[in-house]
Amino acid sequence: MDSTVTPQANTTNLTLCVRIGDDAISDFLMCVYILAFIFGLIFNVITLGPIWLQMRRGNILGIFLLSLSISDMLFLFTIPLWINYYYKNHNWQLGVDACSVAGFFYYSNMYISIYLLCCISLDRCLAVTLPHRSKAFRTSRYAWVLCICVYVVVAVLHFIVLIKDDLKGTHDNKNENDRCYETYPIKRPMALFNLVRVGFGFLLPLMVLAVSYWKVLATVDQRPGLSAQMKRKVRLLSYGVIGIFSVCYAPYHILLLVRSLVFYNSENQEAGGSYCDFEQKMHFVFSCSLALSSLNCVVDPVLYVLVSNGFQEDIKQFWRWHRNTRTDDTSPTANSRRKANADLI
Repeated sequence: MDSTVTPQANTTNLTLCVRIGDDAISDFLMCVYILAFIFGLIFNVITLGPIWLQMRRGNILGIFLLSLSISDMLFLFTIPLWINYYYKNHNWQLGVDACSVAGFFYYSNMYISIYLLCCISLDRCLAVTLPHRSKAFRTSRYAWVLCICVYVVVAVLHFIVLIKDDLKGTHDNKNENDRCYETYPIKRPMALFNLVRVGFGFLLPLMVLAVSYWKVLATVDQRPGLSAQMKRKVRLLSYGVIGIFSVCYAPYHILLLVRSLVFYNSENQEAGGSYCDFEQKMHFVFSCSLALSSLNCVVDPVLYVLVSNGFQEDIKQFWRWHRNTRTDDTSPTANSRRKANADLI
């Protein structure tokens, strides 16, 4: 969560430090969230069935992708709240509880997605570099335990932060300062928490991704046992995960780091000072980077398309299985289980 909460006595700082008026910012952000909601919902619904079928076949990557889809869907249901927020020019008007819920799912989804992408990268690294040694613990149970741990740890940490934040201080309907997680100036504890988030929520996962896919890409060309199609799928998955991470998460965390460092190096952090001048100039760019991070729910399903042998055929197989006309090729057990590793690598 990108800012701390100012006590009610200081709510005037919201207006004095960063002025958020009626301008094109709200309209632009509202359009971004509308697009994220529409396409995110469509893509996740389309891919959810085939991914679930792969999970039933015992495919480990299918389990990670299913966990990503569940997190994305939970976040998607809160996007209309953010659309309403920007439609009303950064005025929440839905109460403290709704703001808390929306923020909780927003930031939880962000870091659940980041760490699940790390799980995918580590799993692919083991599958490519140590295919035989890793078989013993690369099981469905192993994948589910990792996913559950990611969900629990991220949810608990954000819940602790949520209950310690006094969001009532940001909701001031009388002075039209009814903001949701847009409080300026930030406080020292939250600036410190932002630095921790950048370190453990972005830089550490970035290192894991970089090392994992560097080893994957360096190894895949030297594996004569992999077909050209399999090698292509490995590369596509590597580039896809790195692309999602770079486009959706890097801008937000870089700006979050810059904001926190500027806060610590600013002598005057009160309203009207140099720090607030900086925040005023950065508000639009930072808001855009936060909106950009919401697009992860649109691009996450693309991972499945990148690594599936035939996306249209996967959908047909799911619906044939769903209609209980199971043949040897469409059943999630028996022969289909033997095909699992050929469907997704």
